[in-house]
Amino acid sequence: MALVKNIDELDLNGSYTYADYLNWQLGEYIELIKGKVFRMSPAPAVRHQKISMRLTGAFYNALNNQPCQLFAAPFDVRLYHKNKKTGEPAQTVVQPDLCVICDESKLDEQGCDGAPDLIMEILSPGNSKKEMKDKFEVYEESGVKEYWLVHPSEKTVVIYHLNAEGIYVGSRPYTDEHTITTPIIPHLLLNLSQVFAD
Repeated sequence: MALVKNIDELDLNGSYTYADYLNWQLGEYIELIKGKVFRMSPAPAVRHQKISMRLTGAFYNALNNQPCQLFAAPFDVRLYHKNKKTGEPAQTVVQPDLCVICDESKLDEQGCDGAPDLIMEILSPGNSKKEMKDKFEVYEESGVKEYWLVHPSEKTVVIYHLNAEGIYVGSRPYTDEHTITTPIIPHLLLNLSQVFAD
């Protein structure tokens, strides 16, 4: 299979798998969602980066000497529908802003093969629809236990928990007046006023 070095060489209406993705050496980051190519937003703004670094610091500290591990973009996460056939290649490859993986067997040299326990996406202008619809669906279908949507402009976090039926149930919006935690990382106490500080 020939290497692809320019996104213009791809059929953006076509359907691709992780095997195709491995042959792309593009000058920009892309994600593959249900076989479709999505360009990622331009480099994140300063506010986005500050929030990402604060979340990274808080999660890193809470995970010290714990079995779970934290990873930040760019980091490939290959996702599969819960009903996939054995050996079927991934049609979704995403790069979440942050993700927590507690099952070490899912980690390989390419990234994460399977659903992380927790994924965080920090919304940027222009990517809201992808995060709130397309990624919501694949995270739910693949069994990501918690999906955090971080809204920098609104200074809110909404947490979706996967219920026993495999459906996401959303929390109320947590604001910069709240301290939040997660059962995935019992030691985490996340003060949102610090996360969203100007």
